[in-house]
Amino acid sequence: MKFMKLGSKPDAFQSDGSSVRYVSSELATDVIIRVGELKFQLHKFPLLSKSNHLQKLVAKAHEESSDEIYMADFPGGPKAFEICAKFCYGMIVTLNAYNVVAARCAAEYLEMTEDVDRGNLIFKIEVFLNSSVFRSWKDSIIVLQTTKSLLPWSEDLKVVGRCIDSIASRTSVDPALINWSYTYNRKLAVTTDKVTECGVKCEEQRHSVPKDWWVEDICELDIDLYKRLMIAVKAKGRMDGNVIGEALKAYAIRWLPDSVNTLVSEDHARRNRSLVETIICLLPSEKGVGCSCSFLLKLLKVAILVGADELAKEDLVKRVSSKLDEASVSDLLIPARPPQGSVYDVELVQCLVNLFVMHQRSTRSLDIIEKSEKGADDFVLGHGSWLNLAKVIDGYLAEIARDPNLTLSSFIDLSQSIPESARPIHDGLYRAIDIYLKEHRTLTKAEKKKLCGLMDVRKLTMDASMHAAQNERLPLRVVVQVLYFEQIRAAGGAQALSNISHDASRSTANMEEEWEKTLPENGKSLKKQLSQIRIKDEGYPKNGDKIKNGKNRRGGVQLLHSRSRRLFDKLWVGGKSNGENKSSETSGSSQSPTSMVPGEAKSSVSSSRHRRHSIS
Repeated sequence: MKFMKLGSKPDAFQSDGSSVRYVSSELATDVIIRVGELKFQLHKFPLLSKSNHLQKLVAKAHEESSDEIYMADFPGGPKAFEICAKFCYGMIVTLNAYNVVAARCAAEYLEMTEDVDRGNLIFKIEVFLNSSVFRSWKDSIIVLQTTKSLLPWSEDLKVVGRCIDSIASRTSVDPALINWSYTYNRKLAVTTDKVTECGVKCEEQRHSVPKDWWVEDICELDIDLYKRLMIAVKAKGRMDGNVIGEALKAYAIRWLPDSVNTLVSEDHARRNRSLVETIICLLPSEKGVGCSCSFLLKLLKVAILVGADELAKEDLVKRVSSKLDEASVSDLLIPARPPQGSVYDVELVQCLVNLFVMHQRSTRSLDIIEKSEKGADDFVLGHGSWLNLAKVIDGYLAEIARDPNLTLSSFIDLSQSIPESARPIHDGLYRAIDIYLKEHRTLTKAEKKKLCGLMDVRKLTMDASMHAAQNERLPLRVVVQVLYFEQIRAAGGAQALSNISHDASRSTANMEEEWEKTLPENGKSLKKQLSQIRIKDEGYPKNGDKIKNGKNRRGGVQLLHSRSRRLFDKLWVGGKSNGENKSSETSGSSQSPTSMVPGEAKSSVSSSRHRRHSIS
């Protein structure tokens, strides 16, 4: 820390109790100056020779026949006045970063200018500030912190502005020219000599200084000063937006409480609201840089809790939506506020997704890509952000599906916000749908059909299809579709599944409708067969993950395929016209879609089984 000594005479100020200060001298004191609650018994001559304001006050007191002068609004209080008084007496005074601003304001109040005496206190303090304090990173920050209690004097004297300009200029210095001694929150990395195993001395390399070396040091500033400083840093135009983001994140972590109760308490709500709004307005304007999506979402949660300004929240929502694909499920679990009845704010997430979709459509011509012949391949290769977002939203749907107050329309609308091409696999969506069915058992048949219509069973992995085929919560129509496409997968492999035409899908739907007409007659027997193929419900994999118990999985695959095929044979026979020979239902010679060509069914099925075991 820099300091400056003034005067040469020893300090002769003494105390007489707790409220009186006097100068030990052979000459009797002839003036009493009261500053706050403290009395100073001094001599007129040394004071009047340096202070123009005291000359006026003494003259006025003489006219009123009074020996006492009272200064109630003295900047810096008794300590600052004592520094000025000692300077007038020529006593030793030490100025440093902690008291220099108070001394400067007090000298201004007393009018200790060059007009009164050459080399007066104001001149000497200005020299110290410009030559030492404003050239020191540490001292500039300390001085800036002390200006808060000396407003408006420190503002009028340009001390605040000069401190901010000094600090802002030093933040943009090349890190290669910085060493840790600039910062007072870090230790100096001293180079030392080390002796290697060969006995040769080598100099240990100095630790490299990161670009955000200054971030932690300014976190102790009050929010008003911090805002002005960050505006100055951004105005320089030499600071990377990511570093600005790190600085704002560090400040938020330093001052925002972790407890929600403390965050919204009456004692702190106003301050926290101001803090959040300030951080939002200081966020970098450049797109794609600055704070992470996770931090922005946490900031959004706080902004909602403390009731931040609507414009600030709207700006934050736009920033979050531009990088929503980087979010995690936990980041999106924002508590709902009244009058919403759900646990989480689904409407806000829906808004974020809609803004993301609009932004992507405008920048990447999503509609053209989806309509092209090679749209799916191009989408997967060129739009990883969409795939990430779909994965996150499916996980979010699974979390909010447990909420009994979540409406079906909200669930469906959010699910449909994601383009179909962004979901090459529907395991995550199936998991969310199944959880919703489990938690909302009062859904009607039409509502279940509408909910399950979000899912394409052809995009389920083998493990998810196994779970769906034995899931009692799913409508039988969906189970039929799962079994049908599993038969096709077993017969022709993944290639045949991917080449299924819309006509085949339409004929399958027609077959299901015909089968449903006969459901009252054989529904019990089909349900019985479905229960016979049930395996232990160990949960379904997330996003295509394999079932952990390999032994049960392998046995389950064999059992499920043999029995599900027989089940599907019965469904196929039930859907035939009444004019066909009914003896085929019991003769065992019914032709399933996988056994229309004699002699090929057995080899086809066996080879498909072998192929599945090899994949697993």
